[in-house]
Amino acid sequence: MAAPAGTDNAKEHRLAELREFLRSRRARITPSEAGLPHGGARRRTPGLRREEVAVLAGVGVSWYQWLEQGRDITVSPQVLDAVARVLRLRPAERRHLYVLAGLNPPPPEVDPAHRHMCDGLRRLIDTWMPFPAHIMDIYWNAVMYNDSAAIVLGMRPGMPQNCLLSFFTDPVYRDRARSWERNAPGVVAQFRAACSEFPDDEGFRAVVAEAKRNSEEFARLWERRDIAPGGQVRKELEHPLVGTLHLESTQLRVPARPDLTIVLHTPLPEADTAAKLQWLASPEGRRGAMYPVAG
Repeated sequence: MAAPAGTDNAKEHRLAELREFLRSRRARITPSEAGLPHGGARRRTPGLRREEVAVLAGVGVSWYQWLEQGRDITVSPQVLDAVARVLRLRPAERRHLYVLAGLNPPPPEVDPAHRHMCDGLRRLIDTWMPFPAHIMDIYWNAVMYNDSAAIVLGMRPGMPQNCLLSFFTDPVYRDRARSWERNAPGVVAQFRAACSEFPDDEGFRAVVAEAKRNSEEFARLWERRDIAPGGQVRKELEHPLVGTLHLESTQLRVPARPDLTIVLHTPLPEADTAAKLQWLASPEGRRGAMYPVAG
């Protein structure tokens, strides 16, 4: 049975984009940047020649020519990685190459040029005051949190710095979280989904192993093998100073920093939560907080 016309058109468009993308990336790499000698005939066009890319990538010249011509040929991740290395593709460009070649892209990587963004993310969560906000890495380790997260959620230097572990083992959070039993299955399902993005990463295995050792509840929920994407979670907390708080936490990802997740807590209308958070962040509220921010 012939493929639908729409499918053929989509593939034709993808291969055309692959052709133009490879040509544009090849044109921006000089021979000296690729480690080639300056000798040889005068070049009519800037950048590397096709045969030079093929040799440096360790692939056949004809095969690379077919790839860049947008022919419908079989490619492998190993060969694409070799081409990406020669063309000095950045992480986002490498993933784009995979997609254009018809392969599933590799997990997102952090471009070294974007590591400076932590200062801007710090300003973001501080501006979110008086509402709680924190930032996690891929393993759910707390990278940073604002003052309200310390006052409301009990985040502090002495607690487990991994948010999954603290959810199950921190006595302060467990005492405050009235919605704990309702939210626990979803938390575990979201962490399993995060693990699935990096199936061979030993860091995730270490977190899971520690959580199993320290929490029978986690071990039981983990065996259910539920999967859920990170999104929004409604939380009900009982704070020792202001009583009931109703919050909605939202996970946000920044494409340039795929290793980080921003978690913003928004007050819900119930129980006058917004006004209570305002008071807790005030000088009077801070003086009475059970776990004031150090500093």
